[in-house]
Amino acid sequence: MKRSRLVLVAVGSCFLLAAAYVFGFQPAGGYHLLKKIPFGAAEGGGEYFDYITFDAAARRVYLSHGTEVKVVDADSGSLLGNITGLKRDHGVALVPESGRGFISDGDLGQAVIFDTNTLKTVGQVKADRDADSILYDPASKRIFVFNGEPNSCTVIDPAKATVVATLPLGGAPEQAAADGKGMIYDNLEDKNEVIAIDSRTLKIAARWPVAPAGQPVSIAMDREHRRLFIAGRNPQLLVLMNADNGKIIGQPFPIGARVDANVYDPETGLVASSTGEGTIHIFHEDSPDKLSAVETVTTEFGAKTMALDPKTHNLLVDTAEFDPPPPATAGKRPP
Repeated sequence: MKRSRLVLVAVGSCFLLAAAYVFGFQPAGGYHLLKKIPFGAAEGGGEYFDYITFDAAARRVYLSHGTEVKVVDADSGSLLGNITGLKRDHGVALVPESGRGFISDGDLGQAVIFDTNTLKTVGQVKADRDADSILYDPASKRIFVFNGEPNSCTVIDPAKATVVATLPLGGAPEQAAADGKGMIYDNLEDKNEVIAIDSRTLKIAARWPVAPAGQPVSIAMDREHRRLFIAGRNPQLLVLMNADNGKIIGQPFPIGARVDANVYDPETGLVASSTGEGTIHIFHEDSPDKLSAVETVTTEFGAKTMALDPKTHNLLVDTAEFDPPPPATAGKRPP
């Protein structure tokens, strides 16, 4: 099978030891750290990192970073600009046909609209508090914002910048995935289930348990073979699910703590789950009904969100790298 590389995007803060590192590819080792890109602190201080969005057509990476979104050139690693004026952003959804992007801001309870050419904000649409996962569904041409604490989904018409509907979900939503044909799948972490939403009728078509996994957070999809890759935090397992009937296929795979993102690479057949403990678990889809474990890659603590570059097959993760605690002194323990 094809092997790929790992890009660690290190987002800096005033507490951080920032550096850039490049490691060579070792065929026997599979994934390896290719480079490390440091950045400065977010506006207003504090460090919070959530979804990474990869724009394959424009070769751009959007990094959700607390009070800003950093926009990076995918090939050079250079910073193209910052989208500022945010409070606590989570994710970015892009609408290619209009040149607009939508940012979910949980503290503002909004979807903030920006121009992808100028990176300037051009409007807002009211969502709800704890607006978190966000995606653009090409089948319905709608934006879906998943609101954690209200257990709801705000559906937006991006052309009119208006709310179409607010859907009660019956649980706390996390990462979502769309099949491109009009079905959206989202994890409800407190209910230990995944729901299927018809993006045109805005009805919940199905609810499926994810057991033996629990507290499902991250999800990715093999659209061709209609398979979902779902990872949970309690128990810490990755499961393979049939996207048409919700059946769990085969045995689960153990993963690390604080999983937060899954990606699937259709060209290589590789599935990856990134965890906050500083590991990425790599699996291979041997067939639509069979996964096999490939390797576990060490990243850095906190590197729980991830994106795939479909051109190079690189994986990108981000985190802060804080100073080590001070050495212990006589009669005192380090904090």
